[in-house]
Amino acid sequence: MILADLAEVTVRSISVSDMDNNVYVLTSRSSGAQVLIDAADDAPAILDLLADAQEDTDAEARVALIVTTHSHWDHVRALAEVREATKARTAAGEDDVADIAVPTDVPLQHHDVGSFEGFELEAIHLRGHTPGSVALLYRDPHGPAHLFTGDSLFPGGLGNTQGDRDRFASLYEDVVTRIFDVLPDDTRVHPGHGKGTTLGAERGSLAEWKQRGW
Repeated sequence: MILADLAEVTVRSISVSDMDNNVYVLTSRSSGAQVLIDAADDAPAILDLLADAQEDTDAEARVALIVTTHSHWDHVRALAEVREATKARTAAGEDDVADIAVPTDVPLQHHDVGSFEGFELEAIHLRGHTPGSVALLYRDPHGPAHLFTGDSLFPGGLGNTQGDRDRFASLYEDVVTRIFDVLPDDTRVHPGHGKGTTLGAERGSLAEWKQRGW
């Protein structure tokens, strides 16, 4: 499914597994370079998603990088197979690397920016759901930004911190200061499960989230 048909890139997605994991691929219209976000499960379906995205470019579509937003098992079940099939490099938050069985070629830190022959993605470190969770930000020069948040931010609340007050406080602080305080309301949010939202739709609930602790 095409989520965003933009001037310079397309964003496609599928949902895999009974966990309703979202898998995203960004494809450069000019170069064919692709970034896959979360090879969660069902490698054949993911490879079909990548092949379908060939329609979005006149160049040869190829996966430049597979980014894992965090180390939880339901987000990495197809990582080894997709990596082998595409020969792409892998990336994940530096503090999650040790918990991912597939070797990570590019450990990500906060504000790292990757350039992919036609577009850039910025890593935003969001500590709490896991120590090394990252969101990926695409700043569309022609319209709203697109933010891929993994399991850190959803419609209606933050990611699960297992009732740990310190972990919740960390995630809340990072989401507020690194996302809501710096990005506009029209930013599109693409989470790791379920439907998307915008920052504007969620901004008014921040105080409620803080008070309830989840």
